[in-house]
Amino acid sequence: MKIDHVHFYVEDAKAWRDWFVSHLGFQVVADSAIPPTLREKGSCIPWGVREDDTFHTCTQVVKSGPIYFLLSSPLLPTSPVAEFLRHHPPGVADIAFAVENVEEVILLAQAHGAKVLQPIQQHQYGQEYIKWGKIAAWGSLSHTLIERGVGEDKKSPLFSLHSDTPLLPPSSFTAIDHIVLNVDAGDLERAVTWYEKILDFQQQQTFNIQTARSALYSQVIVSRNGGVQLPINEPASANSQIQEFLNVNRGAGIQHIALRTRNIVHAIAQFRANGLCLLPVSKGYYSQIRQRKGLPLSPEELNAIAQQEILVDWQEDTFFGSKNITPLLLQIFTQPIFGQPTFFFEFIERRDQAQGFGEGNFRALFAAIENEQIKRGSLQDFGR
Repeated sequence: MKIDHVHFYVEDAKAWRDWFVSHLGFQVVADSAIPPTLREKGSCIPWGVREDDTFHTCTQVVKSGPIYFLLSSPLLPTSPVAEFLRHHPPGVADIAFAVENVEEVILLAQAHGAKVLQPIQQHQYGQEYIKWGKIAAWGSLSHTLIERGVGEDKKSPLFSLHSDTPLLPPSSFTAIDHIVLNVDAGDLERAVTWYEKILDFQQQQTFNIQTARSALYSQVIVSRNGGVQLPINEPASANSQIQEFLNVNRGAGIQHIALRTRNIVHAIAQFRANGLCLLPVSKGYYSQIRQRKGLPLSPEELNAIAQQEILVDWQEDTFFGSKNITPLLLQIFTQPIFGQPTFFFEFIERRDQAQGFGEGNFRALFAAIENEQIKRGSLQDFGR
């Protein structure tokens, strides 16, 4: 299993298409607002978007490396996107997983009580085929399950670039590293059990993050093959940032998506130049980092990282085979992109076999979001 694409429901798909291009360097893949008979050669309907949907829904597609985002907005009140936006602010509506055998996955999901939103469909294009179905997940989230291929060789492309899409420099992103789901207080264990039974996920790390102001619980789960990481958070205090998300989002939902990059310092410098707003790091953070034992960075590297306000965490005395290494996590987070304290992006670089999630960075993120809560007036500042 792996993440195939993520589907956002937004108020203006074309505006957000342009945002991803101008701020994060994505490429435009397809425009499915136009009925298929009127499309220019080289464009396509993303599979899973029905032809009759294009009369009430505008769907744009952008990509960066292997990452695909669908962006849909309503053209008419009858659009399912309009219905979603009546109940929630803009955000992630569907996470699509690529699977080896969609029939088996759907049958397993049904056997454990999952609701099927779309029965399995198949499209054949010569030797290429795409099969998919969709199940209801947690809250208003759904999961599209996809099997695709060319005959016996499952390498069919999911989307095609527009014929007029310019060639761009190599992508800043190499993968979706993880996606974070926030659920109501008391629902964490139930949500974890749902993913274990329905999609065969396994538990990995557990976090209990507390400060003088608020707290959260988090359980990281991963797909059986390790291709999908899904941390799930629940609030552990009434004024938790997770509770604020739930209040504003009006229910459970995706809090953030982490995009992996090979060179986070270079990428963040470019994103800042493009006007992207990122969470600031607290004063004194890098003084504490310099005092920690075993810092695996040169002074020059740390200065460059500090200039971009990137979080740093590492694990000492780790062996990979017979070699002693120091796995390093570099992470940074955007401000909420839709204007309300709900969805944001994370950018992450993993060095020297870094796995999982560093608790130091988790706590630093928690503190940074708390500071933003204080600015919004949704959290009282008791001082430090």
